[in-house]
Amino acid sequence: MTLFDSLILGALEGVTEFLPISSTGHLILASQLLGLQQTATHKAFEVSIQLGSILAVLFLYAQRLLQDKTLWFKIAVAFLPTGALGFLFYKHIKALFGVETVSIMLIAGGVIFLIIEYFRRDKAIDEGKDLSALTIKEAFTIGFFQSLSMVPGTSRSGATLIGGLFMGLNRKSAAEFSFLLAIPTMFIATAYDLIKHRHELVVDDWSMLIIAFITAFVFAFVTVKAFVGFVSRHTFVPFAIYRIIVGVIFFYFVATLPA
Repeated sequence: MTLFDSLILGALEGVTEFLPISSTGHLILASQLLGLQQTATHKAFEVSIQLGSILAVLFLYAQRLLQDKTLWFKIAVAFLPTGALGFLFYKHIKALFGVETVSIMLIAGGVIFLIIEYFRRDKAIDEGKDLSALTIKEAFTIGFFQSLSMVPGTSRSGATLIGGLFMGLNRKSAAEFSFLLAIPTMFIATAYDLIKHRHELVVDDWSMLIIAFITAFVFAFVTVKAFVGFVSRHTFVPFAIYRIIVGVIFFYFVATLPA
């Protein structure tokens, strides 16, 4: 892996992690285009640089998390389904990583977003309840939606956003809960893969990992702030269309590239 590869993957992780367009899918597809093999070490690298994105969210929402202890409990409860299912089916989930799966799930997720926005077309952009009104039961249900994102290309952010909308949250609150729920989910996934593949990450890998980590932090910080502002005024239709277009393009072209 070169410095250029590391910067590209770090920037891509930071931009796509909190958008409903599948960061994992984009990293897999970008790695394919850059000619990087999907080895166990590289997959661990892709998961590990997510830590930079997590820290960006912690930095942005630190004060709110310190002031609202009940929010921490809601996040913990929402994490339970993904934590349990991820522990039980880790090996099976890893086997799903591939361009074809990513492409199909990108398209499917885009269609679901279009359907949701169609039924919400007569509602105001900011209609829905705030995060403070989210119940423990509703948080747990959103956690089940997040567990669907274990299939590559589904998008953790996209799944939790859909879950939040179904639970009656407004778009901004659904987005913010998705960001916050990423903290335990991504941190534990990152830590697990780092421990599991610690013998495969050699010195050169660590230097590239640090560069990608810093890049992911910077891009995630900017993206989170911009995304909250965007969904406060607009629908998710642009992201749905983007998912479908990217899914179709890579399904027909990238999937035919040699491994």
